[in-house]
Amino acid sequence: MNSIFEEDVPTSPYISFLNRKHAKYLNKKLESENLSYGLYPLIVKIYREDGISQEDLAEFFQLNESTITRNLKKLEEKGFITKTAQHRKKIITITSKGEKTANKIMDFDDQWEEIIRKDITQEEYNQYKKTLQKIIKSLI
Repeated sequence: MNSIFEEDVPTSPYISFLNRKHAKYLNKKLESENLSYGLYPLIVKIYREDGISQEDLAEFFQLNESTITRNLKKLEEKGFITKTAQHRKKIITITSKGEKTANKIMDFDDQWEEIIRKDITQEEYNQYKKTLQKIIKSLI
């Protein structure tokens, strides 16, 4: 049986492993908020850019609008956001409940960052982040 740490293992299992661990960590932290890992990036983005359009969210996350619509409906039903029509766009705003939850999520993300940084130097972390950003930019 191959180990994930063997030299000939491609990078995708590492990325998948990190994503699964992050999801598990946040799902546990967010149980009391009735919010799943799949919805958390949306609520944070809406908090940071209150009044963003649904179309801009789809573009930012590189997801089709039907996926964004489905997820926004869940957030709206849970009382985290409101949607209003302006001209031909749907504008998304955060509620006070959503603001509180977004702040919790960002605190949990800060804690996660501390967990993944504990065994690497600041320079290694900065290079890791810079490399990930470069890869993502090349894929967009």
